[in-house]
Amino acid sequence: MIAVICWGVLGLIHLLPAFALFRPAMISMLYGVPSGSTTFLLLHHRAALFLCVLLICVWAALRPEVRPLASVVVAISMISFLWLYAAAGQPAALRQIAIADLAGLPFLAIAAWLAFAPGRVV
Repeated sequence: MIAVICWGVLGLIHLLPAFALFRPAMISMLYGVPSGSTTFLLLHHRAALFLCVLLICVWAALRPEVRPLASVVVAISMISFLWLYAAAGQPAALRQIAIADLAGLPFLAIAAWLAFAPGRVV
């Protein structure tokens, strides 16, 4: 049950950025990028990738055998953003995203630990 809750929280963290695929106006709201720019197009594509992360979180909540792979995918997504955010000098425009990812790290840690724990139930 704890794993399902963790995967649910991780899915919720990725819900809003994934929803921007279907509602592109959210891209300007989330990232402050004007529509029509090449950066906007790139972020629209990024929303599709977040949809993939969201779907793997939901899949992991439902299917324990998917959890090791989901742990790796979500860790790459969240940790790489936080690393790049820090390397870029912590831009204020992206602070809310960094906070959301930071808040999700404990849930990711628990979910990953349960996914890779010796004797885990598959």
